[in-house]
Amino acid sequence: MKNKTILKTLVLTLAFFPFLTSAATLTRQLQLGMSGADVSALQTFLAQDRTIYPQGLVTGYFGTLTKSAVSNFQSRNGISSVGRVGPQTLAFINSIWMNGGNNNTFNSAVIGPLNLSTSNNQATVSWNTSINTTASVYYSTSPLTLTEATDNSPFMISGGAMTNLNNDFSTSHSRTITGLSRNTVYYYVVYVKDAAGNESITLPSTFQTSN
Repeated sequence: MKNKTILKTLVLTLAFFPFLTSAATLTRQLQLGMSGADVSALQTFLAQDRTIYPQGLVTGYFGTLTKSAVSNFQSRNGISSVGRVGPQTLAFINSIWMNGGNNNTFNSAVIGPLNLSTSNNQATVSWNTSINTTASVYYSTSPLTLTEATDNSPFMISGGAMTNLNNDFSTSHSRTITGLSRNTVYYYVVYVKDAAGNESITLPSTFQTSN
């Protein structure tokens, strides 16, 4: 009964973009160190209220900032503030989503599906964002390490080079990486930043150049 009352007064909302639909219902408990599309959906959900998740960072990685946001959400809604999405929090968030807690407002940019084309010496990554952002791509022949950090440095990417930052704010993005080696596997991460300074990144992915 308590959760039903909370649900009626809760003002947090989630916008369901097609590429987040598969994660619109959380199917596993989430905690520090985990990653995936469901973590991105959780972060997007929490970012709707900046008093809960002031950084609004959507990374797909459950780091210390996400843990703090989950703890804030739990405190706000009468759930034990443990900083992990356990059975009670999982069911509560899913109930919000199933009861139509959604609109079309995002405080942080959501990065859409990545489209990739490669040749023997270059690769082009294209994607859309939910709001206007600048954009860049980190890439390396070695795995990139992504870590949520602190308020002053919301995330860190260890290793790799970065393409020139496109300072034109847009929802349509394309970055070409040149000078690559033939028949080589590269790791990459897409990075965007909106006009308010909010940052979002993708989980590390790979591509391989041709011979």
